[in-house]
Amino acid sequence: MPSTLLELMRLGGPIMWVILAASVVAVAVFAERILEYRRMGAPLDPFLEGIASLVKEGRYQEALERCDEAHGPAVRVIQAGLLKREMPLADLRESLQEVAQLQVPRLEKNISILATVGYVSPLLGLLGTVTGMIHVFQTVGGARGTVPVGELAGGIWEALLTTAAGLVVAIPVYVAYNYLVSRMGSEVNDMERAAIEMIQILKEGGRNRPMSVKTPVTTELRSEKPKA
Repeated sequence: MPSTLLELMRLGGPIMWVILAASVVAVAVFAERILEYRRMGAPLDPFLEGIASLVKEGRYQEALERCDEAHGPAVRVIQAGLLKREMPLADLRESLQEVAQLQVPRLEKNISILATVGYVSPLLGLLGTVTGMIHVFQTVGGARGTVPVGELAGGIWEALLTTAAGLVVAIPVYVAYNYLVSRMGSEVNDMERAAIEMIQILKEGGRNRPMSVKTPVTTELRSEKPKA
């Protein structure tokens, strides 16, 4: 009975190393996404309340500075609303929808890799089962007379270990994928709510009232494009 991971990998054959590599990639993607979602996980309601208070007082520059200090796609939608506050409401609504759509790729980044690993890992295990049984039959076919059980054990080990490894990787990866999809949906909902509430805040706050601090004309929407 193998007692170490290295021994299991040796008995499982080359496909075990492919499954192991896939699991490492999945863990790295999940960790990166969790950290990214945590960065943008500040509560939306308190932030909107602070922005609404600043807008009612005409302190648009301070509101923009607060957006610069915060993270997340919903914040970028709010920031766009502040920068484009002089636009007609219909045009502003369409513009905020476009900004929200541009943030979606950032939320989706690398999630498809988890889906691929979750789907392919059981297939790799099945492939290992097939190759293991091929090795068994090659041993039987090449033997003359009775075949010792020990000579068949290598192929059987390969078949069973790769099947088990594929399932062990696929199950938690599917769970992680669905969790990240849920988090992404939550962020999309926050963006939609931020756009709706930002329009209402600007409408109620008096979009044409004088500002207490003049906004520099060089202020631009900070882009947070997804990394390649």
